[in-house]
Amino acid sequence: MNKIFKHKGFNLVVYVEDTDFQGFVYHANYIKYFERARSDFLTFNNISQIELKELDLVFVVKSIEINYLLPAKLGEELTVQTHVTKQTNARMVFDQEILNTETSERICNGVVEVCLVDTLTKKPKPFPNDLLLIFDRG
Repeated sequence: MNKIFKHKGFNLVVYVEDTDFQGFVYHANYIKYFERARSDFLTFNNISQIELKELDLVFVVKSIEINYLLPAKLGEELTVQTHVTKQTNARMVFDQEILNTETSERICNGVVEVCLVDTLTKKPKPFPNDLLLIFDRG
């Protein structure tokens, strides 16, 4: 397993549409925040999901585990930190955590396992060489 350098972080603000009637972020929205941060992580590392899709390759979430620690509230600024570990040539695990940007308090953390899948065969495929090069930087 190779560990990648730390991503710059993905920042966002909690809007009314993100919250429940108590003004706390609705639990399913943390998954959306993780997804945006993973996409940003790939873009930051010059991996184009559009180009992969043109090659009939897509990332598919195999599993996700989330631990909710504190509620994020309306108006708060959040930062999603992302680290990734290669597990195999077709599978990687993203370790992610969401922090309150101002206080650095941990809001939640999660582990997301993704596979690269061929959209035609629906079977896992090895990562392209340019994606594998990311793991050599750490």
